[in-house]
Amino acid sequence: MLTADQTAIIKATVPILESGGETLTTQFYKIMLGEYPQVRPLFNQAHQASGAQPRALANSVLAYARNIDKLQELGPLAGQIVAKHVALQVLPEHYPIVGTCLLRAIREVLGPDIATDAVIDAWGAAYQQLADILIGAEAAQYDKLAAAPGGWRGARSFRVARKEAESAEITSFYLEPADGQPVVDFTPGQYLGLHLVIDGQEVRRNYSLSAAPNGRSYRISVKREQGGLVSTFLHDRIGEGSTLDVFPPGGAFILQDGTSPLVLISGGVGVTPTLAMAEAALAKGKRDVLFMHYARDGKARAFDKTLAEWAARFPRFRHFTVLEHGGEGEAHALGRPVIEHLQNWLPAGLDCDVYFLGPKPFMAAIKRFLSALGLPDERRRYEFFGPAEALE
Repeated sequence: MLTADQTAIIKATVPILESGGETLTTQFYKIMLGEYPQVRPLFNQAHQASGAQPRALANSVLAYARNIDKLQELGPLAGQIVAKHVALQVLPEHYPIVGTCLLRAIREVLGPDIATDAVIDAWGAAYQQLADILIGAEAAQYDKLAAAPGGWRGARSFRVARKEAESAEITSFYLEPADGQPVVDFTPGQYLGLHLVIDGQEVRRNYSLSAAPNGRSYRISVKREQGGLVSTFLHDRIGEGSTLDVFPPGGAFILQDGTSPLVLISGGVGVTPTLAMAEAALAKGKRDVLFMHYARDGKARAFDKTLAEWAARFPRFRHFTVLEHGGEGEAHALGRPVIEHLQNWLPAGLDCDVYFLGPKPFMAAIKRFLSALGLPDERRRYEFFGPAEALE
């Protein structure tokens, strides 16, 4: 339990962290990933190299520090962290490593004049408070997944029953449990965690589930990323009949029940979870579904056949495709996202729930357009791939 003096110290250090928070977290990752190889599989090295992961941690640390005496103000942040940790199988034994490295980084970056023993003690107590909250929430989620019908704990072996190219960049992997038993249901929008060993290197990644739950199997659809360690491995070295170690589904970006029209807006590989959302909503038949997808060109667009089949089967389904580069007749529009697309295609009166995701600039544009059109915050939902960052 934090004392009043420790709480005051934490709040007083916020301005210092705001001025150099990313430097602090960069040093933290340098220490931890350099000296504790057992935690490296939990972190995407591409996000480290780009600076996205240090920025994400800095934002989270600052949010926690600013609200240390009113944690309820953090909103969905804690739930998002728990969801990612569960999908990657973060365990209680990982937390002391993180705490040790964080406190050491504070000392090294801020120096002895600022990072006094009292400051370090306060931050140690604050970190332990946060760790206890997360460990408890994650334990409850692990127990819930293990106890659910078809559920499990840790890694489970799945066989690649089918592998299908969806575009020049995206390939779907149909996964069936090696033990032949049922699999736990998930909420559309969630993802699976994969545990892989690539040329002796242990890695973990999350990939969105791209088909509605059926209790028997899962489908993930993976984009080949330029220089991507895991995506290249899956595309080139995993074939039908291969086995993969899979963690149970998780994720906080999920389709909410409702009867209002559902609008799904995706850019690039952001299409994958929206497919599961659309399929589940159409099966229930309670709402109109509008599907808007943006792709770079005709080679990059995916799932055209699926969208055409849904349009033929479901009168309440409409879809639009926009290509940044393409010829006449290949899409409903050409170019990048513009507000006119939303003005022309969204339901009249904006009586709808909108889910959108894709690359950061794409999402920033869609968010800006929805704000300009007057769609209330509570009717729009989104999630970043990789570390969460503010959409400026």
